Amino acid sequence: MSNYLDTTIDVYKEAALRPDVGLCCTTTPVWQLPGLSMPKIMLEMNYGCGSTVAPRDLVNAPSILYVGIGGGMELLQFSYFSRRKSAVIGIDIVDEMITACQNNLIDAEQQNDWFKKEFIDIRKGSALSLPVESNSIDVAAQNCLFNIFTADDLHQALKEMYRVLKPHGRLVLSDPICDMDMPEALKNDERLRALCLSGAIPLNDYIDMITSVGFGTVEIRAKRPYRILSPKHYPGAQENIIIESVEVCAIKDPMPQDGPCVFTGKSAIYFGEDELFDDRQGHTLLQNQPLAICDKTAHNLKALQNENIYISESSFFYDGGGCC
Repeated sequence: MSNYLDTTIDVYKEAALRPDVGLCCTTTPVWQLPGLSMPKIMLEMNYGCGSTVAPRDLVNAPSILYVGIGGGMELLQFSYFSRRKSAVIGIDIVDEMITACQNNLIDAEQQNDWFKKEFIDIRKGSALSLPVESNSIDVAAQNCLFNIFTADDLHQALKEMYRVLKPHGRLVLSDPICDMDMPEALKNDERLRALCLSGAIPLNDYIDMITSVGFGTVEIRAKRPYRILSPKHYPGAQENIIIESVEVCAIKDPMPQDGPCVFTGKSAIYFGEDELFDDRQGHTLLQNQPLAICDKTAHNLKALQNENIYISESSFFYDGGGCC
């Protein structure tokens, strides 16, 4: 696997020179925002597997970092919320992708009266060594890039994102995951890895990697079907391998003494006779009102064995308002 990053560069060099709508990923949702016009070429170069643009993360014109710029679609979307010089930093290692993106931003400027190219600062660099100052970014994001990395490189990329974020800053990620065993033959196929397929790891491993670098809060915001690696099309597969995509937000909060708060979409409902239930650990359940809870709180509430408390399974959808 020593050359897999070189293979990845070659794949995305080709994608920059000859846009391929079906290259590696399902198309990212395109936010319909007032006054935002998306150039057709950006849509054709939409190489993401979900969305990293969440308006609730983008209040007060934050400083934004986006790694793996593609055709510039998400850079433009981020600029919609931060309309000032160099508010959005885009990082890419592929010269041809940088050139294509810069050209696309010229089209975007012509189509959008509010947009100026100077809102975006594009820099050549690697996700493994970001050319960005420490503690300088409010929101960092990547879409369908980190799943390409092997374990050591993924750990390094996450460490770099953690480094550049301000305290309480947010890392928004969209990546394929796979909770089935990925055959070694597919894992070691450099092109399949570059195509955002065979590098997919189990969701729990993905979360563990994120928290291992220090993120104290992790939110699973969406999880959906993505691809099937069938033996009919992928000879290294012995069975149908189901790949899903997730959208995750990791927050640079202090790490709690009892471990990170990971929200996978669980809720608790108290339906006893009292007006509320207080677990004496900072969590209050109002009678018959659902409360989003992290997995750690769900475990602790279950341990109470209170017959008047319902704990849901993970929905893998979290939209805020949680217990922590």
